[in-house]
Amino acid sequence: MRHLCRRPIFAGTMDIISHYFPDLTDHQRQLFQQLETEFRGWNERLNLVARTDVDNLAERHFLHSLGIAKVVEFAPGSSVLDVGTGGGLPGLPLAILFPQVKFHLVDSIGKKIRAVQEMAHALHLTNVTAEQTRAEQLRPQYDYVVSRAVARLATFHTWIEHRYKPRHAAAPNSGLYYLKGGDLAEEIAEAGLKASVIELKDFFQEEFFETKKVVVVPN
Repeated sequence: MRHLCRRPIFAGTMDIISHYFPDLTDHQRQLFQQLETEFRGWNERLNLVARTDVDNLAERHFLHSLGIAKVVEFAPGSSVLDVGTGGGLPGLPLAILFPQVKFHLVDSIGKKIRAVQEMAHALHLTNVTAEQTRAEQLRPQYDYVVSRAVARLATFHTWIEHRYKPRHAAAPNSGLYYLKGGDLAEEIAEAGLKASVIELKDFFQEEFFETKKVVVVPN
């Protein structure tokens, strides 16, 4: 049940992440702070996210990415594919949160992937690889797939449906965790998939999350 309490006021950008993820280590907090600095620098050059949105970077991009972690805990040693990662979202924030999980971030736009590679290197995220490619061209198999609304579910699922490890070899709760917004009933019906929808407003109190969801499609 959602807690109906007053929205907290955060003094610093990273406070909002620490509030919802109180078990972060000091090193993880430092990495999120450094990610913000790196991301802002690259955004000035490449417009990774809308510049009007940069003031809300922690809430609308980092915390939004971490919404997946409120729905699933990736198993240590497992692998995650982030499709259409753009500027490294949701992959980079999740890689900080799950240092024992391997993340493969892919996007078709080379300059964005180069920025992601540089950010991962600057943060010493050895559990991250970033590659300019399309999901349909990949050959490795993964335990989990994540993404932020790069296409309608029916289209997106055709790109990644063969990228999973066989069920007997996959980590627990293997499948797709797809960040979407709005009314998804028609889109899910169109896809014809066994999907569940988790409301992020049940975890985060900010108004931004009122319409934000994680669509879960099991492997």
